[in-house]
Amino acid sequence: MKTTTGIGIAILILFGACQENSQQPRKEKETLNQAVLLNDWEGPYEGVPAFDKMKVNQIKPAIKQGMALHLKELDSISNLESEPNFENTIVAIEKAGKALDRAFTYYGIYSSNKSSEEFRAVQKDLAPQIADYQSNILQNENLFKRIKQVYDNAQKNPLDEQKQRTLNLIYERFTMNGANLSKNDKERYAQIQKELSALYTDFSNNVLADEENYVVFLNKDQLDGLPNSFIKAAATTAEKQGKPGAYAIVNTRSSIDPFLTYSEHRDLREKVWKNYYSRGDNNDTYDNKNIIAQILKLRDERVALLGFDNYASWRLQNRMAKTPEAAMELMLNVWPKAVDRAKEEVADMQKLADKLGHEIQIKPWDYRYYAEKVRKEKYDLDGEEIKQYLVLDNLKEALFFTAEELFGYQFEPVKEGSVPVFHEDVEVYEVRQKDSNNLVGLWYLDPYARQGKRSGAWATTYRSRTKLEGNKPVLASNNSNFIKPAPGEPVLISWDDAETFFHEFGHALHFLSAKVDYPTLNGGVRDYTEFQSQLLERWLSTDEVINRFLRHYKTDKVIPQELVAKIKQAATFNQGFATTEFLASALIDMKLHMTDPTDIDIADFEKKTLDSLGLPEQIVMRHRTPHFGHIFAGEGYAAGYYGYLWADVLTSDAAEAFAEAFGGFYDEQLADKLVRYLFAPRNAIDPAEAYQLFRGKEADVEALLRDRGFAKKTKN
Repeated sequence: MKTTTGIGIAILILFGACQENSQQPRKEKETLNQAVLLNDWEGPYEGVPAFDKMKVNQIKPAIKQGMALHLKELDSISNLESEPNFENTIVAIEKAGKALDRAFTYYGIYSSNKSSEEFRAVQKDLAPQIADYQSNILQNENLFKRIKQVYDNAQKNPLDEQKQRTLNLIYERFTMNGANLSKNDKERYAQIQKELSALYTDFSNNVLADEENYVVFLNKDQLDGLPNSFIKAAATTAEKQGKPGAYAIVNTRSSIDPFLTYSEHRDLREKVWKNYYSRGDNNDTYDNKNIIAQILKLRDERVALLGFDNYASWRLQNRMAKTPEAAMELMLNVWPKAVDRAKEEVADMQKLADKLGHEIQIKPWDYRYYAEKVRKEKYDLDGEEIKQYLVLDNLKEALFFTAEELFGYQFEPVKEGSVPVFHEDVEVYEVRQKDSNNLVGLWYLDPYARQGKRSGAWATTYRSRTKLEGNKPVLASNNSNFIKPAPGEPVLISWDDAETFFHEFGHALHFLSAKVDYPTLNGGVRDYTEFQSQLLERWLSTDEVINRFLRHYKTDKVIPQELVAKIKQAATFNQGFATTEFLASALIDMKLHMTDPTDIDIADFEKKTLDSLGLPEQIVMRHRTPHFGHIFAGEGYAAGYYGYLWADVLTSDAAEAFAEAFGGFYDEQLADKLVRYLFAPRNAIDPAEAYQLFRGKEADVEALLRDRGFAKKTKN
């Protein structure tokens, strides 16, 4: 799941990708040179990040100097005597802060890919200073007066489309973040922001600590059922952690999922499961429950200053859903159907366990194990057999093939050593237009899990492309947590992980294909930005990808058609579990942000809410509240996790359009509309309007129910 991370992205969300003022005084340029992370990027491709030169001790001075420079640039704009207009105010804002943008690129790498105790101390120290910086911008009265005057003038004399949308989005950011508050309320608003920033940092560091501290080491007698590739990777991981001869099950999803699926030792499954799902909830130094309560209270107080009843109402005002009630309506429409299916799945598992003579009642740590056995029995489908044809290197080529067919992009590795990387595992590729050979950008891939890297999969950009900034090559990245194999062994991944690989690549293609005039338009509407990446997952199961790239890791033979038929027949298998565990998290997120948090007890709230919803005891939230980083390590998905389901409705509807097209998923005309209306505009077009242009109608929620097997499949 998505995508951009780190406090640096929060700044980008506020003001788009930044660019330093071309009239920057000489003295300020000398100041930049004192902090290497602020310097202009040099080298090929119109400059690339100096990842080979960055050091943790450079982060703090770079961020502090960068913030001071950006504030000075904005002060210069706010103090102009000339009449405010789009060029001298909005364009000037869009150009400001490029040096800080560069510094936050390095900050984001340390935060997500290379964290350490040293960096976490820097992060903790910087958090309140960054919050002050953000508040100084949003509470710059003179700057907002100029923005408002340009906005008011444009209500009478509208600008062209991209200018008007840029102006509207910037004006909206200021008003949503307290620009119209009184002096006293602004001061309290700023203090809340500072307190929240510190809490977000503490939350994320606590989760990372529990991921690093809870490692289960196995001996040879405890490996029954585990695939050989997993065993070899676990041995390599254990050796790196100073335990040669042992086998390490690290506390991240990429490790626990296969272990819970295949391990025959129920006691170990329970231990690994509890380690993972109790992250941030161990009643120790790293416990997050009190931090969450504080976050909710501060968020509620902050939006009350703006006149909103609750955080969710404030957050959704500029989303596709518009109101929390609309989001809840969608979720509660799907929820009972998902729960009913999940109960059927549990009954099937219990029946099989009884048949096998296993005297147990299915528990959460049994779900994946018995689900896999049911899949084998019901569909004669073995997940481990499928993995033999899902080789990471081949799937990477499948991504490139899809990008070429739909977008006309070609990927080639850069010359070794020509582009700096932050770790030896990182790969870098040139992206060019096939028909013209014009450079589109670079694609960085950081595929493997390691100490200090946050769990999950995500995408981000180091540099976006805009007309204002000269359409420089995009620098996009994908980051995964595949378990690094033993030397000479291939990386074999599950079907779910292959879908995630396509998903995150969809985000990268969204970055690479951008055709917008202004940095602000490279942002996105949260319940829409997952749509493009979720849609790209569908190309994994197309015949063209299957027949070219799903090849056995030993024989190189294409996956047999009978196995493909089983995969497609089982496409809706376990959808009750997948939908229910997601919706449980999304519903908790929304309800937390709609309730009065004054005396909230987080553990009690989670339990009572899930009980009232009727969550089957064999299923837990995909992200339990104490480690729900999407909503408590920052605000990106707060009161917005439902957005994945909202985007899923669009995805299911759009997939039906491709399925019905003359050329199927590779139909040239529909692919052209896909790129033109759904990828290239980014946020230059209202999402609802963009989807209408692509599809010719609104998305149909019934398409989602058909897609997940909760309703009979019929054509529209």
